[in-house]
Amino acid sequence: MKSKNFYGLSDTFIVAEIGNNHEGNFHNAKKLIDKAAEAKVDAVKFQTFKTENFVSTSIDNERKKKLDKFQLTMKEFTMLSNYAKKKKLVFFSTPLDIESCNYLNKIQPIFKISSGDNNYTSLINKILKFKKPTIISTGMTNLKDLKKLDTLIKNKKFKAKLCFLHCVSSYPATFKELNLNSISFLKNKFPNYYIGYSDHSTGIEACINAAALGAKVIEKHFTLSHNFSNFRDHQLSANPIEMKEMVRKIRNIAIMKGKLDKKITKTEQKNQKALRRSLAANKTLNPGHIIKNCDLIMLRPANGFKDDDRKLVIGKKVNQIIKKNEIILRRKLN
Repeated sequence: MKSKNFYGLSDTFIVAEIGNNHEGNFHNAKKLIDKAAEAKVDAVKFQTFKTENFVSTSIDNERKKKLDKFQLTMKEFTMLSNYAKKKKLVFFSTPLDIESCNYLNKIQPIFKISSGDNNYTSLINKILKFKKPTIISTGMTNLKDLKKLDTLIKNKKFKAKLCFLHCVSSYPATFKELNLNSISFLKNKFPNYYIGYSDHSTGIEACINAAALGAKVIEKHFTLSHNFSNFRDHQLSANPIEMKEMVRKIRNIAIMKGKLDKKITKTEQKNQKALRRSLAANKTLNPGHIIKNCDLIMLRPANGFKDDDRKLVIGKKVNQIIKKNEIILRRKLN
């Protein structure tokens, strides 16, 4: 049976998606982990790749140059993993090639498959073999695609926790594109999966609304500053102040959502007497009067007969004067 939380932590597992916002600078990567810890997220996530195993140089040489600059070494990722642990954060990175996948298995407890690779069967099969909790972004897929992916996973008899993140692969995604109702749709179609949300919109509003809709994992891009450079991801990322506010609001949503039941709270129990009503006289009733329904009105507080108790009052003889608007008490009736 699926447990309540994806990774045994908060009700909503919040991931600061650092990705490549460090731009290849190890110091910046550590600083981003520091700021993520201050924001009280649950996890930090990077991207790990060997450029030559990721993009074709014959088609996009400019992109290769940029990615070469952004690339961290495996040793640096190991140090970042250890550093994140010291900061009490879960560390994981999205592998963008098989070689990176094999290395990351040594240093992280969770795997993430990007939207761009949710049809990269060889990579998916490799990750499934590690039998670790796995998050899959669903950008650029429809229901048919996800059912096919689900079948692949079932055929591998994968037993670890799985999460589909609703995602729109647009940078930035407009509010009109987000279609957050996909979260509820995926929860219905894939009840054995955790369903979450990976955000590419500007601001933090979409993530907060996704959490309110029941997303169990929230992934938001994270940067030191929107103006850090002209690299696209900084603009659609949350800065440290925004991330801290996002986490605070999502945690409050979990508190407000409470449990899947309907009970009277302790405060409501205390308020019932003042806020509910009792049967009262709508005119002065003298001793000897036989009470009729037309003599009654419902007034606060609830320290007498309930509305459902009219049969206990109607037909009774008054033995002490009951003034207009006075709550009718048992001792004044025969």
